[in-house]
Amino acid sequence: MTFNAHGVRVGVRVSERSALERVLERLPPGWKPARSPIVSRLYSLVVGGDGPRPGLRRFNLLYGDAARLARSREVGEVLEAFETNLQLYVAEMAPRRLFVHAGVVGWRGQAVLIPGRSFTGKTTLVAALVKAGATYYSDEYAVLDARGRVHPYARPLGIREHGALQRATKYPVSTLGGRAGSKPLPVGLVIVSEYKAGARWRPRRLSPGKGALALLAHTVSARRQPGAALHTLQQLISRAPVLKSVRGEVEQVVEFVVKTFSD
Repeated sequence: MTFNAHGVRVGVRVSERSALERVLERLPPGWKPARSPIVSRLYSLVVGGDGPRPGLRRFNLLYGDAARLARSREVGEVLEAFETNLQLYVAEMAPRRLFVHAGVVGWRGQAVLIPGRSFTGKTTLVAALVKAGATYYSDEYAVLDARGRVHPYARPLGIREHGALQRATKYPVSTLGGRAGSKPLPVGLVIVSEYKAGARWRPRRLSPGKGALALLAHTVSARRQPGAALHTLQQLISRAPVLKSVRGEVEQVVEFVVKTFSD
């Protein structure tokens, strides 16, 4: 099959038709089927299983074009590698969108953007804000257009319930009592924060230059298209303050966000 995701055309082929449904579950939010067989990347999933002799099992294999990306006897691990690699590829190559590693929620018609790497606590903060009444937009990428508005990328939230090193469990936002956004929003606040046990939330406002650099550090295509990335981030920074602070538990930050948008 072929599909479009944010302007990037990708192909997927599988060795067993039964695997295709599990592949579809891993495609990026907003994907649409494509008719053209011409793609910029072709993924190939070779499903393993029982071998020619009793007790012998074949590996499940994943290829991106001609390069092997994953090899495991557990098909779930290979599909997880497919999802991660595909999302990163689309984020890098999207021609009209800028992808920033960030969690995003909407609050009273504005977006709150929380840039950060994995294991910095951004999904925990996003989930807490959703439970407090925010609209869910993303826990992985802020998808920005040239005007600096954020578009929905509402994949299920990946929550690590038993420690940072454990595999994340995926939850639809509805299980948190929340809902996903459907329209692009202007950014009203950027929170640059990282969890640190026992820390207090004491935000300070960054200058526009430092704010842009903080976002650029988490922008996927920053090296490939630095000029376009800076232009988009400048559009964002010109309207939204960028606050920075370490934080402990999420309650202080949630209270701060609620108060900020209630004033």
